[in-house]
Amino acid sequence: MATDPLHGITLERIITELQAFYGWEKLGEMLSVNCFKTNPSINSSLKFFRKTPWARVKIENLYLKHNKLK
Repeated sequence: MATDPLHGITLERIITELQAFYGWEKLGEMLSVNCFKTNPSINSSLKFFRKTPWARVKIENLYLKHNKLK
């Protein structure tokens, strides 16, 4: 049985950590989504990623890749 590497990690934590490390501009380059490019905020990003499954997969994968690089 495989364990979920994101178990217990909230979407808010994922966005907050990535934003603190990369900044909004770099995140907008890495994942081309408007919530990172136009008036970015944690709340607008949370709303977008909760409603958009394909984008949520991308940010979760970015987070997993980021944590392997640390």
